[in-house]
Amino acid sequence: MLKILIADDHAIVRKGLMKILKESDNGISVDEAGHGQEALARVLQTRYELVLMDISMPGRGGLDVLKEMKSHRPQLPVLMLSMHPEEEYAIRALRAGASGYVTKDSAAEELVGAIRKVLSGGRYVSSSLAEKLAFEMEADAGKLPHETLSDREYQVLRMIASGKTVTEIGQELSLSVKTISTYRSRILEKMRAKNNAELTRYAFANRLVS
Repeated sequence: MLKILIADDHAIVRKGLMKILKESDNGISVDEAGHGQEALARVLQTRYELVLMDISMPGRGGLDVLKEMKSHRPQLPVLMLSMHPEEEYAIRALRAGASGYVTKDSAAEELVGAIRKVLSGGRYVSSSLAEKLAFEMEADAGKLPHETLSDREYQVLRMIASGKTVTEIGQELSLSVKTISTYRSRILEKMRAKNNAELTRYAFANRLVS
């Protein structure tokens, strides 16, 4: 019997997760915890194969509880669940010892896939998060942010920094406004910038435009 702990302060979420788990595998035993301290106490009392834990619960924060859990049970896989987008907490959770991070708006199939991967000893991250982690590694290796851009993204960055609008860039490159907007979103993400003004300042500071 596979023993899993679900830690979430919303009973309806716990019941929903329990239903997904039971439907995916009949050989599962599930315990529940309504807050972080209760989850920690259960982990210290019972040997679980996996913990599904919300990152935002009353009392001690999920990351704090996660770190203590891993200090007592370093081999215990903990899959973090969150209503927050990946970019807000996922990398922090993985660095704190989580085996994966899944947003609550993910499909049931994705959650089940994440659970199976974590139980097999792997780590689960979405494809978009994997890309973010790759960029972080590149940055750590000494790459400047703009060096992580594709050729087309770099071209669009320079045009944005030159003061061109999305419509003007699209016309010049014979691409749709939607496509240029997608490039812009990727550039902002990779450059960790909030708006065009920050991109422009960076471009001039690094002499990408004259």
